[in-house]
Amino acid sequence: MIAILIAAGISLLVALLGTPVFIRMLERRQYGQFIRQDGPQSHMTKRGTPTMGGVVIIAATLVGVGASMAVIGRFPSASMWLALYLMVGLGAVGFADDFTKIRKERSLGLTPRAKIIGQGFVGISFALLALQFPNSRMRTPAAMRISFLRDTNLDLAFAGATVGLILFVIWANFLITAWSNAVNLTDGLDGLATGVSLVVFLGYVLIGIWQVNQSCHRMLSPRCYEVRDPRDLAIVAAAIVGACFGFLWWNASPAKIFMGDTGSLALGGALAAQSILSRTEILAVILGGLFVIIVLSDVIQIGFFKMTRKRVFKMAPLHHHFELSGWGEVTIVIRFWLISGLFVALGMGIFYAEWVVS
Repeated sequence: MIAILIAAGISLLVALLGTPVFIRMLERRQYGQFIRQDGPQSHMTKRGTPTMGGVVIIAATLVGVGASMAVIGRFPSASMWLALYLMVGLGAVGFADDFTKIRKERSLGLTPRAKIIGQGFVGISFALLALQFPNSRMRTPAAMRISFLRDTNLDLAFAGATVGLILFVIWANFLITAWSNAVNLTDGLDGLATGVSLVVFLGYVLIGIWQVNQSCHRMLSPRCYEVRDPRDLAIVAAAIVGACFGFLWWNASPAKIFMGDTGSLALGGALAAQSILSRTEILAVILGGLFVIIVLSDVIQIGFFKMTRKRVFKMAPLHHHFELSGWGEVTIVIRFWLISGLFVALGMGIFYAEWVVS
């Protein structure tokens, strides 16, 4: 437990104290946000606000995790390395996208092809590595079984190891792409994606702690969890919570800095890693329910418009619809935070109820 608290505390301090330093550096270089012309006109006042704040979130997470490992005197496990790799790797793709926007002075960054190649390389390598590094119980960080609250009987290797590997890579990359894009779409209002991410990763801290205490390494029972490194996953999640908390101080309305694609892709990758490595792939849909709703609003808007040339919402994603309906930005953000908290509470309730009745 001390390692988890250290990771959260150190990352919070690094983000809280490091963000204003990063803001001044970006302002000196005039690295500001470019606003899409078809968005809410109230957002035009945000033009020029420093972006790429995800660099601080990533750095604070790494420092928090490193400090935690140093204090307890233990080398990071394979699961920890993989979770951080996916977070940093997608963050690097996001950084390239943000930097391209700034350099070319436009609201569009990397080309779709370049972005897909970058995300694909990180995602595929993560998936392949996640099936390596077995521990003493021959448990690898990930498994070829689809998971809900734990691994289910739906085995992707039903037609053989090779087919199973291919299906797992496809499944893992679907989750990685879905979550990174979901967080990216949510990052449209000051503090929205940061606050929602904070709440969701707090849920994963609790899941990790519970899995540690009920691990099959400690007890052999039908209710134990066959997760390779739950404590290290909880440490990473706690570091992200601390980083988001410290960053939110400066990202809340009126935002002094935006996380940019650097932050949204990194947080989406970290969420995908937590769901895959903690064996809670479907449960993550409930925990991150607010992210899912925002993605669905975009899908519904695009699909309905293509079929009927009419719009369901005034603008998608959903938070922009409420903006154009006259809701204040702070009101939308706080209410979406509350909805996210309810989704996490629901997910945690389902997670605990399954353990009680199993």
